[in-house]
Amino acid sequence: MVLSKGTRVLNCAAYYKNPYEDEGPEPEVITIPFKPHPDQASIFQALRRFSVLVCHRRFGKTVLSVNRLIRKALEADPIATPRWRGAYIAPLFKQAKTVAWDYMKHYTHVVPGRKVNESELRIDFPNESRISLLGTDNPDSIRGVYLDGVVLDEVAQMAGRVWGEIIRPTLADRKGWCIFIGTPQGHNLFYDMWKRACATESWCAMMFKASETQILDYDELQAARGEMAPDEYEQEFECSFSAAVKGAYYGELIGEAERAGRIGRVPIDPALDMHTAWDIGVKDSTAIWFFQVGPMGDVRFVRYYEDSGEGAQEYVRVLREYAKKERFVYGRHYAPHDIAVREWGSNARSRYQIVRKLGFKLESVDKIAPIDGINAARVLLSRCYFDFEGCNTGLEALRHYRKEFNDKLNIFKDHPLHDWSSHGADAFRTFAVAYRDPIAYHNRVRNLAPKAISEYDELAL
Repeated sequence: MVLSKGTRVLNCAAYYKNPYEDEGPEPEVITIPFKPHPDQASIFQALRRFSVLVCHRRFGKTVLSVNRLIRKALEADPIATPRWRGAYIAPLFKQAKTVAWDYMKHYTHVVPGRKVNESELRIDFPNESRISLLGTDNPDSIRGVYLDGVVLDEVAQMAGRVWGEIIRPTLADRKGWCIFIGTPQGHNLFYDMWKRACATESWCAMMFKASETQILDYDELQAARGEMAPDEYEQEFECSFSAAVKGAYYGELIGEAERAGRIGRVPIDPALDMHTAWDIGVKDSTAIWFFQVGPMGDVRFVRYYEDSGEGAQEYVRVLREYAKKERFVYGRHYAPHDIAVREWGSNARSRYQIVRKLGFKLESVDKIAPIDGINAARVLLSRCYFDFEGCNTGLEALRHYRKEFNDKLNIFKDHPLHDWSSHGADAFRTFAVAYRDPIAYHNRVRNLAPKAISEYDELAL
C-alpha cells in the first residue's frame, strides 16, 4: 500500500492503494488524527533534505516530527523504495520512549495492518516500511544500518560526533533526509547544525520564538519569565544559543578560561612527560585526555580522544601513533578507581591486565564521591590550558556537563546527568583526583637526541 500523490498535509488524510493490483475502485481514505497549527504547517511546506528547526518549549516539535516520519513511511512505494526505514532518535533510548512512543502509537492506530513491537520500539507498516525509536547512548545500535528518513530530537544533548560519524553515513546510499529539532543549550552540535543550515542554501533553517508564535498566551509567558532566571527564559522560550547551560558544573569556568586566553594554541613540549586521564566505558564511550604539567604546575591539555565499541588494543594503538607522530614520551596513565576489576568488552581479563600486557600501566586513582571529584576539577580549571583544535570535543563536554533536573519538582538533583558529555567530564575528573598527589607529576627532562627518539620508538611503547 502506498500513499497516493497530491494529498495535502492540512487535511490529515492518508490515501492507500495496493501497487501490486490493477486499477480498481477508489483507494480507501484513512484519516490520521493530526491537525498541524499554522507554524507546523509552514514547516511542512519548507522542509528540505536537511532541515534545522529551533523551537521554543511546547511548540509541538515532537508531534510534528513523528507525523513527518509516519507520512513518509506511508508514502513509500515498496517497489521504488523497498523496505523504507525511518528513525526517531533521542539522546537516550529511554528518553525516546518517554517522549515519542505514545505519539507514534496514537497517530498510527488508524492504519490498517500496522504492527507494534513494544520491546524494540518499532512500528511496521503493510508496505514494508518501518519506523524505529533509537537513542544515541547506544551508538552501536545505529551503526551499519541504512535510513531513508531521520528525526534527531534534542540535538543539543547529543555528542558532537553523532552526526558525522554515526547518522550521516546511514543516509548516504539511499540519499535519506534528516530533521534536526530542539531547544538551544549553548554552543554544541545543535548550534553547529544551525549555523550550517543558515549558511547553506540547500538546507532549511527555521527558528520559532515564543514571543512570535503566540502558541503560548502572553500571560503565561509573563508568568514563566517571572519564575525563571533570565538565561533560562531566553534559552527555553526565546531560543537563545548564547544563554548559559542550566545547571552546568564547568560552563562559567570554561568561559573564564576563554576570556583569559587559556584556550587557544597549546604546543607540545617534548621535554615534558605526556600523561593521560581516562574514563572507560563498557557499553558506551571511552574518553582520554592528554596533558602535560609545566614547571610551575600549569596543566596543558593538548588532545582529547573519544570512541566507542572498541577494545583495549585500539586505544593502545591510538596512544602509540600519537606519541610517534608528536615525538614525546609518556609519563603516567590514570584511570578510574575500579580499573583493576572491571572488564573491557567480552574479554574475560580486566582492562588493567589487557592494557598492561600491551605495554601501558594504568594507575587507578582514589575512590571519592563524584561531587568531590567535580569540586576538585573546578578548583584546578583555573590553572588549565587547552589546545582548541585538539581538545574542542572535550571542551564541549565540559561546557555541557550538568546536574540532572527534576521536572516534577522543578529543582536540580544532587548528581550529574548521564549523557554524551559524561565521558569527557568523568575523564577530566580522573585527572583532578590524580593531580591531588603532586609527586605523581614529577617531570623528567629527557635528552631528545635522534638516537634516543629512535630507541623510544622501538622500546618505550
